Amino acid sequence: MANSIRTDRVAMEIKREVNEILQKKVRDPRVQGVTITDVQMTGDLSLAKVYYSIMSDLASDNQKAQIGLEKATGTIKRELGRQLHIYKIPDLTFVKDESIEYGNKIDQMLRNLNKDDF
Repeated sequence: MANSIRTDRVAMEIKREVNEILQKKVRDPRVQGVTITDVQMTGDLSLAKVYYSIMSDLASDNQKAQIGLEKATGTIKRELGRQLHIYKIPDLTFVKDESIEYGNKIDQMLRNLNKDDF
């Protein structure tokens, strides 16, 4: 139980710091407009799955953002090492957050359902 509380706390801190690092430290134009939505940590804090979203719906922009984040992983880990006071900085894996698009799809389906009723 105590381990999951620490895991959640570290994940929240990583989310906050990575958002700040992307805004202030990473100069790559491919990651402009990327927002970190969630971080999932393994129990031993060795791996962090970082979920991100981007405003653009274009597949090319999503691919560029993924490549930009993968290229910036070293810089992000170095900055996390300076900001966080934990024994080992976790390995970062960036994953596109599909939940926003899924929610929009469900919302649109519900709106269409209501239009059909009238």
